[in-house]
Amino acid sequence: MVDIDKIRKSMLKSEKNLAKYACKSSMAIRKYEQDNDIRLEFARDVDRIIHSTCYTRYMSKTQVFVEPINDHISTRMTHVQYVSKAARTIARALRLNEDLCEAIALGHDVGHTPYGHFGEQVLNKISKRDNDGKCFAHNLNSVRVFTVLEKKGQSTNLSLQVLDGIMCHNGEMLQDKYMPNKNKTFEDLENEYNECLNDESMIKRLVPMTLEGCVVRISDIIGYIGKDIDDANRLGVFNKETLPENIKKYLGTENTQIMNSIIIDIIKNSYNKEYITMSKEVYDSVVELKKFNYENIYNKAITQEDQNRYADTIEKVYDVYMNAMKEKDYENDIYTNFLDQMSDEYINNNSDSQKAIDYIAGMTDNYLQRQYEKYK
Repeated sequence: MVDIDKIRKSMLKSEKNLAKYACKSSMAIRKYEQDNDIRLEFARDVDRIIHSTCYTRYMSKTQVFVEPINDHISTRMTHVQYVSKAARTIARALRLNEDLCEAIALGHDVGHTPYGHFGEQVLNKISKRDNDGKCFAHNLNSVRVFTVLEKKGQSTNLSLQVLDGIMCHNGEMLQDKYMPNKNKTFEDLENEYNECLNDESMIKRLVPMTLEGCVVRISDIIGYIGKDIDDANRLGVFNKETLPENIKKYLGTENTQIMNSIIIDIIKNSYNKEYITMSKEVYDSVVELKKFNYENIYNKAITQEDQNRYADTIEKVYDVYMNAMKEKDYENDIYTNFLDQMSDEYINNNSDSQKAIDYIAGMTDNYLQRQYEKYK
């Protein structure tokens, strides 16, 4: 008969081949311990994430283009898969923990709202106005989803390293060198989280506690910067042949070329180092490409007319829920589809504004539109 315990011990021993800067399974920190099974610690976190309801909703959430007329345009689901693949490729080459990279990558964007970053901006405005001045940011909300909202308001008990990597993942903030800030505790995580809620600028100062978290942070950029070009080209937003020559030279014009160029450069320049970095040529090219994408894609992805429509949709649905809670309208969907499934602890410890924001933030684009049509 197969000895599962023996197999697991063998798997743990195999981690001796990881680099000295890698985060091993034995280093995983949780709020409470659970019985071991065949999976190593961070592989268990991967499973908890992909079996969560918030993970399933990725498939119908906007990446960049809202309501695209082409089925081959990225959703949030395809984005996290690109990030996961890039991170695992880098981790394998650098002998880092692939399971940890995969868990952070697959969980990093569950806090995104309907309508992508624009929806995030609208909820941030609402939260600052009605929710004690607290900001709304998707990376913070991703942590909130796993620690507060999933499992009917109970924690999924993800490891500290995964939650920290998720909170510190923000790929919008490109750096030429990613050095981890080691030795964090759950108290440190909570303090950083609350500081960011109360001062949005603090988000830019977040640093992952593991090298794997740093890998995912740069992989977040790798996962969108080329694919967004492919998507924009497919939708006729611009012709990718108009990319600057420097970008074509060092990165390429196709998503596969761009991803491969950055990944190989990171591996070459980060091998056996306690930080993640790129060559100056590739780093400067990524900076230039990011700027190019903002000017030619992101600032044009949603028209002003659509922005007004999406903002109005979120605001009106929010008002409907706020009024329903004020009037104790238990037939409203915020009760039947959300609050009735949450724990007493959640119900008693969150303001009505926070509850409405939590519910809306978790929605897919289509579900939000159906709610708008139902209550308008």
